[in-house]
Amino acid sequence: MALKIIFMGTPEFAVPILKSIHNSNNEIIEVYTQPPKKKNRGLKISVSPIYSIAKEFNLNLRCPETLNNEIELQHLKKIKPNVVVVVAYGKILPDEFLNIKGITFINIHASLLPRWRGAAPIQRAIMNMDKETGISIMKISSKLDTGPVMMKSKISIDKTTTFINLSSIMSKLSSSMIIEAFKLLKDGTAKFIPQNEEEATYANKIKKEEAKINWKEDAKKLNAKINALNPNPGTWFELKKFRVKILKARTIEKNHNCKPGEVLNKNFTIACSRNALQVIELQKEGKKSMSASEFLKGYNLEVGSIL
Repeated sequence: MALKIIFMGTPEFAVPILKSIHNSNNEIIEVYTQPPKKKNRGLKISVSPIYSIAKEFNLNLRCPETLNNEIELQHLKKIKPNVVVVVAYGKILPDEFLNIKGITFINIHASLLPRWRGAAPIQRAIMNMDKETGISIMKISSKLDTGPVMMKSKISIDKTTTFINLSSIMSKLSSSMIIEAFKLLKDGTAKFIPQNEEEATYANKIKKEEAKINWKEDAKKLNAKINALNPNPGTWFELKKFRVKILKARTIEKNHNCKPGEVLNKNFTIACSRNALQVIELQKEGKKSMSASEFLKGYNLEVGSIL
């Protein structure tokens, strides 16, 4: 028996998962995503990646500004899905939705719950230099990311792991896990295990001020932050009153007696409180990304100067 599915998602991360469900023997009866938004002072309308792929597949599309009204509640009751799958949708489902009988609400979350509940689990895992993360499929409850977990799968993290490549790996993993989850739901063997509240940590939304480089940190920690926050919002420092985003760097493990922020050589190696950071790729404010060597051809970075 094919399940009747409602899919709720917005960013690129959710696209492979929607494609996987579309290619399965289940029926997507509707797709919810964030409404189109005006960009560049209203001159252009921007739609979400899920909006675009739903249009491509000729799926029924719904983009409510809010879910907290009687119209949306009655609409959901009327179309009667078996399962609602939520993947980085960007809206909290009201309790009135979750209390509808006959519908299983599940969420695909990019961490090994209860670790890194919240808005930025991928970035926080990398920034924290965790050794592993993963995907959790859970039943949605009224409190954020606290519901019982149905499935988990682990992914290793190392010093080269970036947000872009980890997000891609997690999305592909999720696209296969959700099909397995549907099989368990169909045959009645799905088990939902409560989370251990004592092990819970929270992945708070990334604040703009976190993106500024502080050379007084350990180079390894700074490098992890660079990997986690590229492309958005991107880590940055000031150079002659303009901002420079560091897109890629590497840690140079060495002892030094230099001040944090001091330029150590002509290879764009900067002293940190511990070890040093060599900039490999960067982006000057308002310009395209470039290698550090290309940047240094047009800029004299004085050895011994302090950034």
